[in-house]
Parts: sequence; structure tokens; C-alpha cells
Amino acid sequence: MSTSADDGTATGLPTVDFMDPELLRDPFNGYSRIRERSPLALVRLYGENQTALLVTRYDDVKTVLSDTRFVNDPAGVPGMEVGNIRDQLIAARGIEPEYAKYVVEGLLDADGAEHVRLRRLVSRAFTARRVADLRPRVEAITERLLDELGAAAEDGVVDLIRHFAYPLPITVICELVGIPEEDRGQWREWGGRLASMTSDLNGPLRDMVAHIQELIERRRATPADDLLTGLIRAHDEDGDRLGDIEMITMVLTLVLAGHETTAHLIGNGTAALLTHPDQLDLLRKDPALTPRAVHELMRWCGPVHVTRIRYAAEEIQIGEHTLRRGDAVMAVLVGANYDPRRFDDPETLDITREADAGHKETHVGFGAGLHYCLGAALARQEGEVAFGALLRRFPGLSLAVDPAELEREMVPGSWRLARLPVRL
Repeated sequence: MSTSADDGTATGLPTVDFMDPELLRDPFNGYSRIRERSPLALVRLYGENQTALLVTRYDDVKTVLSDTRFVNDPAGVPGMEVGNIRDQLIAARGIEPEYAKYVVEGLLDADGAEHVRLRRLVSRAFTARRVADLRPRVEAITERLLDELGAAAEDGVVDLIRHFAYPLPITVICELVGIPEEDRGQWREWGGRLASMTSDLNGPLRDMVAHIQELIERRRATPADDLLTGLIRAHDEDGDRLGDIEMITMVLTLVLAGHETTAHLIGNGTAALLTHPDQLDLLRKDPALTPRAVHELMRWCGPVHVTRIRYAAEEIQIGEHTLRRGDAVMAVLVGANYDPRRFDDPETLDITREADAGHKETHVGFGAGLHYCLGAALARQEGEVAFGALLRRFPGLSLAVDPAELEREMVPGSWRLARLPVRL
């Protein structure tokens, strides 16, 4: 069967509204129902006259993430002109071309040699050894934030998102990149406004770009031991390695991606443990389970549910369906992570869940293939340190509201708590 994402005539496939309130409220069951009905579904995006194909099952999601015949840039589809849905959605959101280029021309959207070139410029900062060297600093930041929780509490209750889950990863990534301490609160605000997609996006983009340009000039005058200085050196010594827009886009991508998802992994994971006392008790009794717990929390309540749009560069078979060249697809990570074809009892949170022999992770919360999350090792480490220290420092930690009252930000394709009120 041939399906097409651009003409809306994918006969026989279920149609999904990305903004469906029920899907936003319960994406785990929602995408699972879609997955069991069909390996593919047609999705309407953000109420616009644009559609793509959702790939929902584990093996098929791994194919989309790992097969180089799927490209991020539709210009890489040979022999035909394919409209860039991402560009159209950005325009529909009112983002001016002057700022749009900073969100569509970077590492996350590049393919092939371009992707390799950009990734190599920053990958050394995220190797397993470099991340391990960062652990003492991550632990020190964590302990300081936990020291301050009591002062932020009112009647023993504190918002863990505001006072811990966000400050930890944004402090770590800003130190790594080279964002001064006094500017980090502003970056958190900018990131929140961009992620919410509910307000004008030109303002925060304009301010972030201007701030990065200012930092670049400062670092040129006074180099430091940070990633920004390294990027400036690569740009100034060999402009072919890194262009002006690319350098700004790289900083923007690293800071935003380096704290938003980790913050919500910590928030979602803490809420999950506090509502599953059996798993919380296991982790308290055996802290050595923490690395496995982080993987399971990433599978069970990870913050990213749907990937960026990719395009079939040639005809590709997905199950019984044939994707045509130029078809737009989105991989549903939460569908894959809850797929009973891959995971036993996937709806159950089980921090003792075994990974396959010889593999560090089986979930796709961090993606897969060439675009596997660059900062995955750092995010896992931050999660391990955060959960371990939080449970050790506050043995009586509990939710301050009924779980049903936890307020979430209804952002399609993601799972984010607006607040996490806990009693220390």
C-alpha cells in the first residue's frame, strides 16, 4: 500500500490531531491505542494544513531513527522538490525569517557530511570521559541546590521544578558552554517561552541571538576554558569549519537542548517515583539501582515523545506500507517505548528492568542512529546525581498535592510538569 503525507489521502490509516486535548492529557495510552490500531497514522500538525505520517512501533521507529534513507532536510530528497513542513510551521507561528534561520540551519537539521562536520565540533565535550570528569561539579551543584530548598519552601512545601529540576541542568550546561552565571536565569525564561509555543517567539529568539553575539565578542577578547571559546577558535581559524550563523545556532541548540529535556526528566522521574512507593522503596534500599532507574524513567515518562520531521529519500517499506519518496514522517518515541512487542508489561514502571546483554539501553528516549542525543551521557549522569541526592537528603519527600492535581504544560509531542509541589 502506498501512502502519502502531503496530499492527505493515506487511505486506511487513522488520522490524529496533534492538538487533541485527550492525546495531550494522556499521550501514553493515546499513542499506544494508535500503535495497536496501525503501525502508521496520519497526523494533522498544530491545526495547520500540514500532515505527516506517524511511525508508532518499536522496530519501525528504530528504522526511521537509524536508516540514512530518512533525512532531516527535504532538500536531500533526490529528484524532486519537497516542501519543508518545519519551515512552514515556523512561518505559521509568526517567526520572522531573520530569526527562523537560527532554528532550522543547525546540527539537529543537518544530514550526512554536514551533520558529521557540526557534530565533531562539539562532540569532544560530551564524551564518556569528559562527562565523568564533570561529575564532581554536578554533585557540588546538586548539593548546593538541595541546601537551598528549605529556604525556598513555604510551610515545608517547595516547587521542585523551579528550585531544583531546572536550575541543575541549566547551571551545568551553561558552565560547559560558557554562559555567565548572572545570565542563566534569563536563559531559563527564554527557553520556557520557546518551549511553551503559546507566546510571541521572536522576542526570546532576538534576545538570545543578541546575547550570544555579545558573548562571542567577549570571549574573543578574553578566551576561557569553555565550549564557546572552542567554537570561536574553529570559526576564526577556519571559517569553512563553522560559519557565523552556525556558531550562534550551535550555542542556542546546546543550551536549550542541554537543560529543557533534562529538567523534565528529573521532574517527571521524581513524580513517578513518589507515586510508585514500591519502586521508591527499592531505590532507597539499593541506590546502586539508580543508573537502571534513570533508563527506566526515561522509557516510562521521558520528556520527548515525538521526533522532528524526517523525509523518505527513496521508497521505503514500513511493515505492509510503502512510504513514497518525499513522504514526511515523525517517529513516536513513546509508542516505541510502550510497545509490548519489545518490552514485557510496558505500562509498568520497573526500575529493575534488565537491559539486553551487551547494550546499555533498549529504550529510544534519547533517539538512535547518527542523531542519537549528543548530551545523553550528561543527562543520564545529572539524573543519577539528582535522584540519588534528593532521596538521600530528604527521606520523607512526598507530593504536596494529589497526583491528579499535578499541572502539566500541554505541549504536543512532550511531557512536562508546570510545577512539582513536594513536601520536604
